[in-house]
Amino acid sequence: MNPLLDFSGLPQFSRIRPEQITPAIDQLLADNQAVLTQVSLQAAHPTWENFVQPLEDANERLSRAWGQVAHLNSVVNTPELRDAYNSNLPRITQYWGALSQNEGLYQGYKQLFHSPEYKQLSQARQRIIQNELRDFRLGGAELPTAQKQRFLHIQEALAAAGARFEQNLLDTTNSFSHLIQDESQLWGLPEEVVAAAKEAAEATGDPGWKLTLHAPCYIPVLQYAQNRELRQLMYRHYATRASEQGNPEWDNTPLIKQLLDLRAEQAALLGFNNFSELSLEPKMAESPLAVLTFLRDLAARAKPFAWRDWEELQTFAREQLDLSPLEPWDVTWASEKLRVARYAFSDLEVKRYFPEPRVLEGLFRLIGQLYNLEVIPMQAPVWHPEVRFFALRDPNGQIIGQFYLDLYARQGKRGGAWMDDAITRRRHATGIQTPVAYLTCNFSHPLGDKPATFTHDEVITLFHEFGHGLHHLLTQMEDLSISGINGVEWDAVELPSQFMENYCWEWGVLSQMSAHVETGEPLPRALFDRLLAARHFQSGMQTVRQIEFALFDMQLHMGLPADMDPLMLLQQIRAEVAVIQPPQWHRFPNSFSHIFAGGYAAGYYSYKWAEVLSADAYALFEERGILDTQTGERFRQEILARGGSRPALESYVAFRGRKPTLDALLRHHGMDSTPLSASLTPLPPE
Repeated sequence: MNPLLDFSGLPQFSRIRPEQITPAIDQLLADNQAVLTQVSLQAAHPTWENFVQPLEDANERLSRAWGQVAHLNSVVNTPELRDAYNSNLPRITQYWGALSQNEGLYQGYKQLFHSPEYKQLSQARQRIIQNELRDFRLGGAELPTAQKQRFLHIQEALAAAGARFEQNLLDTTNSFSHLIQDESQLWGLPEEVVAAAKEAAEATGDPGWKLTLHAPCYIPVLQYAQNRELRQLMYRHYATRASEQGNPEWDNTPLIKQLLDLRAEQAALLGFNNFSELSLEPKMAESPLAVLTFLRDLAARAKPFAWRDWEELQTFAREQLDLSPLEPWDVTWASEKLRVARYAFSDLEVKRYFPEPRVLEGLFRLIGQLYNLEVIPMQAPVWHPEVRFFALRDPNGQIIGQFYLDLYARQGKRGGAWMDDAITRRRHATGIQTPVAYLTCNFSHPLGDKPATFTHDEVITLFHEFGHGLHHLLTQMEDLSISGINGVEWDAVELPSQFMENYCWEWGVLSQMSAHVETGEPLPRALFDRLLAARHFQSGMQTVRQIEFALFDMQLHMGLPADMDPLMLLQQIRAEVAVIQPPQWHRFPNSFSHIFAGGYAAGYYSYKWAEVLSADAYALFEERGILDTQTGERFRQEILARGGSRPALESYVAFRGRKPTLDALLRHHGMDSTPLSASLTPLPPE
C-alpha cells in the first residue's frame, strides 16, 4: 500500500518515496471529487452529518498526505522530492481554489446557516460555519465566472512563486562555502564551530576549514570572528542571498514583483483596496491603519532606547575596540564585546551550561509543573536518524499528544525554526484522534562524544516552538476546522509561543535545566544574575528592527507608488524607525521568506501584536506565581484548549479578566521607566 494513503496511524516516513507522491495525490483527488459529488446532492437540505462531516473527512486525508510531502520537502530536500512536490503543488492549489469557489457548497453552507439546525449546533460548530462562509467569499465564490477562473490562476501562480522563492533561498544558502586554509583566520570562533568547519571540509575531501551560510556557522562568525574581512565577506554573501548579485537563476527579485502584483490583483477582484485589507479580514486587527498606528506608537516609545543602544555601541567600539566607523558586519561582534565588558559574561560561557539533554529535561519538567503532563520518549518512523519522537501523557496514563523533534541544521533543510501539524485532534466514530506535531529547529550538531549545547537564545527558540506545539497538542476541540491552531486568528497564533519564552528568564526554571558540559555544575547564580541584567541589552535596537520589518510588510502590501520599488520603500521606513542603516547593496527583501514564501504576508506585525498578549498574560503568572498550577490550568483551558472555537480576544479576556494593555510589553523590554542614559561601567567578574 502507498504509505501516503495509510491514515491508520503515524506517517510512514521510512517508506515514503518521491515516486509514490503523484499516484497518492491522483487517488486522493479522485476520492475527494467523488465525495464532492455526493455532498452536493445534499446542498438543498444540508446537515452537519450529511454535508459538513463527509467533506471534512475527505479534506483531512488530502491535507495529511500533502502535509507529509511538504514537510519532507522542507527537512530533507532532494532534487527528486522537489520535482515531485513542484509538479503536484499546482494540482493541490487548484483543488483548494476550486473548492472555495464551489457554488453548490457555498449555497449549502448558506442553507445550513439559515436552517433551524444551526441554532442547535454548538458554539464551536457555528463558528466553523461562519468561517466557511467568510472563506468562500474570500476564495472568490461570489465572483463572476470569468473572474473566478482568473482568481484560480492567481492562486496557482502565488503558490508556485512562493515555493520557488523558498527554493531559491535554500539553493543559494546551500551553494555557498568559503574554504579557510590558515587556522589563524578563525581566531575567536568557538571550538565547536571550528571543529564543525573542519568536519565539513573533510566531508568533501577539502583541506582546511569550510564555512557556510547555515545559522550554526554564520551566526558565530559574525559574533566572534576577530577577522574583520571574514566577517564582511560572510555578511555580504548572506545579505545578498537570492538576489541579482548571485546566480541569476536564483534571483528572487522578479518573484517579489510577481507576488506583489498577483496579491494586489487578488485583493482587487474581491473588492478590497489592497492586499493588506484582504489579509486582515480574518485577523484580530481592524485595519491596516490600526496596525500602522500600533507599530508607530511602539516605535515612538522604542526609538529613544534604540538610539541610546546605538550610540553606546559606537562609543564603545571607538574607545575600547579602536573601531570606527562601525560597519554592519561589526555590529554583532562589537555587541558581544560590549556585553562581555558590561555584564562580565559571553554567550559562549552561558552556552556551556545548556547541554541538550539537560535543556530538554528542564523543558519537559516545566510542562509537567504547569499542566500536570509527562513527556515520554517513544518510537516512530522518522525522516532522518537525528529525529526523535515523544508523547504527552496525562496523570491517568493516557497519551493526549505526540511530537517529532528535529533539532539540527543540515544540507537540504530550510533555515529557521517552526512548528507544523502532522495530525490534528478531532472526534471520529471510533474515538478521539491523537494530535501530532512537528517541532523543527536548526541548531548545531553534537561533536564527538559531547552533547550539543545551546546558547540562551537557542533555548528561547526551543521554548517558543514548543509553545506553538502545546497550542496544537493541548486543544480540546473535536472538530478539525477549529482544533489546535486551526481557525485561530493569525495575529494571535504567536501568543502561546511567546508566552513560553518568559520562562527562559526565571531562575527557578533555568537553574534546573543547566549543567556545565564539562563539569556537570549547574548555572551559577551570579552568572544568571548577569544574564538577567543583560536581558534588556540592546532591546531598543531589537524592537525597532522588528518594527522595521512589520512596517515594510504592511506598507508593501498596501501598494507602492509607480515610482517606488520595495528597496526604496524599505529605505524610507528605515529612515523613519531604524538606527542602523545597512549598505545599499543589502537585499533583505530577497530572503524575507516569512512574507514571500510563508503565511505572514501583511501579517508580520503579528509577532509584536501577539507579544502584547503574551507579556500581559505572563504578568498574571508573575502576580500569582510563575508555576501557579491554577493559573496554568486556566491558561490551558481558556487559551490552549479552545483553539479557534471563539474569537481570540474572547479567549484572552476569559483568561485574563480584561483586555490586554501595552504596559507589560514595555516593562518586559525594559522600556517603561528605564532611564535614557546608562553607565558603561562593567560589572565585576565573578
